[in-house]
Amino acid sequence: MALFQIVTDSCCDFPAEEYVRLNLSTVPLSVEFRGETSDDRNDDSLKDMYAGLRAGENAKTAAVNPERWRSAIEPWLKQGQDVLVLAFSSGLSTTYQSAQIAAEELAESYPDRRIRVVDTLSASLGQGLLVWYTCQKRDEGLTLDEAADWVEANKLHLCHWFTVDDLFFLKRGGRISGATAVMGTMLNIKPVLHMDDEGHLISMGKARGRKAAIQALAEKTRELGEGYDNSTMFISHGDCLEDAEYLAKLLKEKYGVKNVYISYVGAVIGSHSGPGTLALFFMGKHR
Repeated sequence: MALFQIVTDSCCDFPAEEYVRLNLSTVPLSVEFRGETSDDRNDDSLKDMYAGLRAGENAKTAAVNPERWRSAIEPWLKQGQDVLVLAFSSGLSTTYQSAQIAAEELAESYPDRRIRVVDTLSASLGQGLLVWYTCQKRDEGLTLDEAADWVEANKLHLCHWFTVDDLFFLKRGGRISGATAVMGTMLNIKPVLHMDDEGHLISMGKARGRKAAIQALAEKTRELGEGYDNSTMFISHGDCLEDAEYLAKLLKEKYGVKNVYISYVGAVIGSHSGPGTLALFFMGKHR
């Protein structure tokens, strides 16, 4: 039996088989699309949602509430396990705050068990990469507190760099103005963004055309990743697999990356970032 159980949420954007492989528990956020509410998902059915978004349809999302966190954490406590919760960025959702509420309530009922809740300040496969590293630490024999302390010490070194294909999704979310979205679309300007130390999405630059934006993402690994073991990097994409594979090829051929893990941007995050989102995650000297 593991020393403790890691519980995360679906915004780490792993497909179902990855949770099993890493021995993870997960609690899903929810998404409302075409009048139906369902759990966040990361599978082939996403292509239909992205097609709808491209056609102008909308999706709404909801955070994990405390009750759902309790239902995910409590079974492990009943089995005598301690629990480490790694939650979606508090800068983008109330999911982390709900996990804290659930942990405080459960601590009263299970005074002999340890529960630690960490705000990853991360999203998508950035959160996923942080969870992946934490699973390695667990399997190396670190205690719950040692693993949680490692996350706290390293989460601001987890670099999130991404670009989007359609500026109007960022405009809808209040990230850019309507005028900027119109002008950028007319000039084929693609923003280069990252997640800052407070877990917010910040525009950091722009590139003329999609290919230049992808090359700018790859260049960030040279700029920020020196001195870190980035033999494995993660890429998530909003139904643009060819672009993800092109970025992976750049990383391997130009920057010597050995392993690149590629997965969809899940339904919840994809509802806000839109089709054509392409994101790169790696360890660096700062975000």
